[in-house]
Amino acid sequence: MTGVPASAAGGSAGARRAAASASTAVPGKVAGTAAARAADGEAPGAGPNASSGVRHGGTAGAAAAGEAVPGEDAGLDVQDDGKAPRGAKIAAAAVNQASVWNIANLLTMLRLVLVPAFVALMLADGGYDPAWRSLAWAAFAIAMITDLFDGHLARTYNLVTDFGKIADPIADKAIMGAALICLSALGDLPWWVTGIILGRELGITLLRFLVIRYGVIPASRGGKLKTLTQGVAVGMYVLALTGWLATLRWWVMAAAVVLTVVTGLDYVKQAIVLRRQGIAEHKAALEEKEA
Repeated sequence: MTGVPASAAGGSAGARRAAASASTAVPGKVAGTAAARAADGEAPGAGPNASSGVRHGGTAGAAAAGEAVPGEDAGLDVQDDGKAPRGAKIAAAAVNQASVWNIANLLTMLRLVLVPAFVALMLADGGYDPAWRSLAWAAFAIAMITDLFDGHLARTYNLVTDFGKIADPIADKAIMGAALICLSALGDLPWWVTGIILGRELGITLLRFLVIRYGVIPASRGGKLKTLTQGVAVGMYVLALTGWLATLRWWVMAAAVVLTVVTGLDYVKQAIVLRRQGIAEHKAALEEKEA
């Protein structure tokens, strides 16, 4: 017998068990709980004469808790410091450094190159040779088909570039405008049809720039249907069609003109609503700021 009181021995053992529990606990909350229980005398055998053991147990538990909590906080700092993981930075850099020579932009460039090629084929040999008109139709068809894919590829694979944003709408309007002007110059299509379609396209483009400060006018389903109908109608006029096909193309072009006017008016309506909403929100923000 060493003469050490049983209560003190029990307290020391309980404190050691609490300290061991706290030192092996990974979460800071568990360590803190073990230390608190030891400090409150809840360890087996803890008593009035076990103050030294309690103090040692509480100190060990607190030290263990102190080691666990900073680790937990450090983990939170890694997640919440606002910095992207290294892998994400590398991926973002790769996206930001995407070359202009990606597949989406190459398709847009192809459409731009096809514009002068189409005009040359369309006007070859006086503009009325069926063979040259067929080749011109092939160039026009390729341009219209690539228009369906370049935007989709750019959005899907994150290939959107400043060049694409500028060149894509230019290529769309260039090939359509070239076809309409050539057809009207050759007498195959009335100039008023060309004027309505091109006037609408230029007008909507200017309208988008005028209301850009208030928001972006989204492309509607009617606008996409209009583009498709225009492409089919102009393509049919480019070909040297006769008989019932010549009559059919007239009706398809009529539908394209109607859709052109209707969707154009819809865009004007959206622009007016967008502008009113923007002005109202601006006034409300000023009133709230003054208040």
